[in-house]
Amino acid sequence: MSAAQPARPLLIDGEWLSTPDALISVNPANGEDNHRVSAAGPRQVDVAVKAAARAVVDPVWARLLPHQRAAILHRIGDAMLANIETFARLQMVENGKVWSECVAQVRSAAATFRYYASVCETVSSELTPSRGEYLSMSIHEPFGVVAAITPWNSPMTMEAQKVAPALAAGNAVILKPSEVTPSPALELGRIALEAGLPRGILNVLPGTGIAAGGALVAHPGVGMVSFTGGTASGRRIAEIAAAKLMPVALELGGKSPHIVFEDADLDAAVAAIIGGIFEGTGQSCVAGSRMFVQRPIYDRVVQAVVAAARTLRVDLPDRPGAQMGPIATFAHRDRVASMVERARSEGARILTGGGPPQAPDLAKGSFYLPTVIDGIDNRAAIAREEIFGPVLCVLPFDSEDDLIAQANDSVYGLAAGVWTADYRRAWRVARRLEAGTVWVNTYKQLSIATPFGGFKESGIGREKGVSGMRLYQQAKGIYFGLPAQ
Repeated sequence: MSAAQPARPLLIDGEWLSTPDALISVNPANGEDNHRVSAAGPRQVDVAVKAAARAVVDPVWARLLPHQRAAILHRIGDAMLANIETFARLQMVENGKVWSECVAQVRSAAATFRYYASVCETVSSELTPSRGEYLSMSIHEPFGVVAAITPWNSPMTMEAQKVAPALAAGNAVILKPSEVTPSPALELGRIALEAGLPRGILNVLPGTGIAAGGALVAHPGVGMVSFTGGTASGRRIAEIAAAKLMPVALELGGKSPHIVFEDADLDAAVAAIIGGIFEGTGQSCVAGSRMFVQRPIYDRVVQAVVAAARTLRVDLPDRPGAQMGPIATFAHRDRVASMVERARSEGARILTGGGPPQAPDLAKGSFYLPTVIDGIDNRAAIAREEIFGPVLCVLPFDSEDDLIAQANDSVYGLAAGVWTADYRRAWRVARRLEAGTVWVNTYKQLSIATPFGGFKESGIGREKGVSGMRLYQQAKGIYFGLPAQ
């Protein structure tokens, strides 16, 4: 990439604007620069928030009826599918996901816009029971300007899950994508304008978390923040929001237990365990990164998981048949490697993986082999800290109570998986697990219609579902007096 190559502009108030500062996008599969992208700072944030505040009260947007907003959302979804290869390639070269997963995520994002188009024009307000001579009702109003801050691991799906319901709810949105994956968000901004979204209603501000994200969260014109990312960043956002008395939605980290009882369908469980941790190169908030296996079948299951992990094809993400691409950045690959090495030094056994692949054509990328670790207990750092990479910790358990004690002994509570043929046991365990989502005899099945979020330090609030639109609205009570004539 030439240093003289102009940086791609950002989107403010319907205009494409360049800034003096730029982000450099790096392809994790080969270490080469992709492109430069204009980076927002506090000045651009201020301009964008003020533009959004004007746009959200403008009759062009504010007086649109729900079915008219829904029509725009439908057109955005249609345009995503019409540009599916563009979106998929932008994500692939910026975060290294394999091509098939990138295509699937474009389809998922388009479906999210279509879902919230339907919610937008069908969800209703309600009359509330009166206690006197009046008619009372509960309606819902937009917050105004919503800041949506998204991560690099699945940018398209995360951006759709925030932007679509926030727009359906009647807000204007400032979208701050990760500095690692800015381009899908910019492409979303482009097609949204072409779909008829009024200028200023969706603004896209790539930039760093400090310069752009911090300024956005602290801006007095922002009425609500929705953030997906690490728990440390979420905590800082919550502190700023508390000072502003501003609502937030935080979808944060996880250390999800994936549990196998001795009566489980072991072939199905092993396949789900492999997908649950190694799909997306382990860079998923719901990755099943702690595998708990009942002791009588422990050796058998661990051997099967190790054997399956060794068959996974780690390759360039655009190669047919690739099952794992690189880790999204070289810095994060090094962090994952250092955590594995620390565990090794503390006595953990690396059953497979534990380093980069040896293939010469992968040497320039940030690749890391699927890794399985045992010889630890649930107190080990590797079993407690979120790795966010292709690393599976395996631990035995003896009884249901022992399992619950270990699985819940975590600051996180985002997701969990349970494999058993006994549905009474499945119900008991699912109820006792401290997690926002529990899968039984399946894993990582996700529906835009089902609310999603975490317990404990895994977050606040619930995205998806009808409540996912209400997340971006505030309730208002209205009373009409009906005195006797």
